Amino acid sequence: MARRGGDGRLSHELLPGEKGPQDACGVFGVWAPGEEVAKLTYFGLYALQHRGQESAGIATGNGKQILVYKDMGLVSQVFDEAALSALTGHLAVGHCRYSTTGGSTWENAQPTLGDTKTGTIALAHNGNLTNSAQLMHVAENEYDAARQGEIKRGNTTDTAVVTALFSGIDKGTLWDAALEILPQLEGAFCLTFMDEHTLYAARDPHGVRPLVLGRLERGWVVASETAALDIVGASYVREVEPGELIAIDENGLRTAKYAKAQPAGCVFEYVYLARPDTSIAGRSVHESRVEMGRQLAREFPVDADLVMPTPESGTPAAIGYAQESGIPYGQGLTKNAYVGRTFISPSQTLRQLGIRLKLNPLKHVIQGKRLVVIDDSIVRGNTQRALVRMLREAGAAEVHIRISSPPVKWPCYYGIDFASRAELIANGLNTEEICATLGADSLGYISLDGMIQSTAQEPENLCSACFTGTYPIELPDPSRRGKFVLEGPGEALDAVDGLKTLNASAGGGSALSHP
Repeated sequence: MARRGGDGRLSHELLPGEKGPQDACGVFGVWAPGEEVAKLTYFGLYALQHRGQESAGIATGNGKQILVYKDMGLVSQVFDEAALSALTGHLAVGHCRYSTTGGSTWENAQPTLGDTKTGTIALAHNGNLTNSAQLMHVAENEYDAARQGEIKRGNTTDTAVVTALFSGIDKGTLWDAALEILPQLEGAFCLTFMDEHTLYAARDPHGVRPLVLGRLERGWVVASETAALDIVGASYVREVEPGELIAIDENGLRTAKYAKAQPAGCVFEYVYLARPDTSIAGRSVHESRVEMGRQLAREFPVDADLVMPTPESGTPAAIGYAQESGIPYGQGLTKNAYVGRTFISPSQTLRQLGIRLKLNPLKHVIQGKRLVVIDDSIVRGNTQRALVRMLREAGAAEVHIRISSPPVKWPCYYGIDFASRAELIANGLNTEEICATLGADSLGYISLDGMIQSTAQEPENLCSACFTGTYPIELPDPSRRGKFVLEGPGEALDAVDGLKTLNASAGGGSALSHP
């Protein structure tokens, strides 16, 4: 079954039109006969909500059919008791989405569905493929698969292309098809997928995005982060290895390496993307962020009266900065917990309030103080500029900005939607010039080495392309990059010719089920 309806997205915007680094997606999978797998998936996705707030979906299998329920909005908005009760079975996959290939539309919500020789596939994807256009061409011309299923229904994501590839394999099992298809995928991908009987999980050879395996008393779980295992009561077993394919069914767990591992985990997961209560590669994300704050204090000390975070992402690093510097830690801002994304454009009179919709200063804490303000990153700089102005209006004597990541100068093609390179403030200005535009008394970014050391990982095992411009996975021609690469004209996109007609005729409350 599927549902389409209202949009209840959240974002990290603090100012209208000021988009920060947007998260990747969250994936979850469970094989657990006798358990309420849809509810387990719901709570798993709830724990992963920070990774994507545009749409959410769950697919369940009962050995005979697959049911899918998905919609635009937050996990808590998409699902209710009735919807979850209808999703019966012994295995499930789930997804919460932030769009990195394909627009934010109902048609692009996941999991995707496709017919295969042996049954149905439901697939969820975290990451971003760099050869989507090439894969579309393969799906159309070698497998003749792109003119059916999700793509025909108007899905313009790289996930739909992968699903089409599975639909085009006309021999062997889903396991055999995966071993043929996975080596063709380039870029970042963590996949959870299933047929009516078996749960599968796969991770790209570079392990750009996290994916972990957990154990239930009566089954298994795979999830984007360890925090999701904690929420559903699963014990952590291990990470899904880069280049690994896993299958789980009544015969247990089996695994295969379909490609040689070349680790390049995203360092920005440690800086911002992952939950602080998650562990990646054996390292606590919270402790990494606290250590980044300590390192910032060592690299950029300053005489001040108070260390304060930009809620919530700057909090662990602010704690570390205070610990190392000896400057007291305090909350100088209060956050409106109920403000997500506002769709009401403020009038010119109200526009100057901007950031105050979400943050407001505690004047009695700030007045007359020399402040060290900690944040995780600067993208365009508009939010920090408004924040500095607001703190000065509240009576701050000095405002010193400290950032727990190096200057972001390059876009990400592996699952994070930064601003374009032309919009990145650090691409055209040096630190002193950025400081001047923000109106701060000083500005300090953690060094690349300091940030990496804080993760306790080997530098060669991390991707830091958004800071260095050195991409560990080869990029396609610029014309074949970007969120809407599968939505433009070209022979590879003939399959979506009927998109407008199909969208216009689609109605609410339709059911998607495959017997």
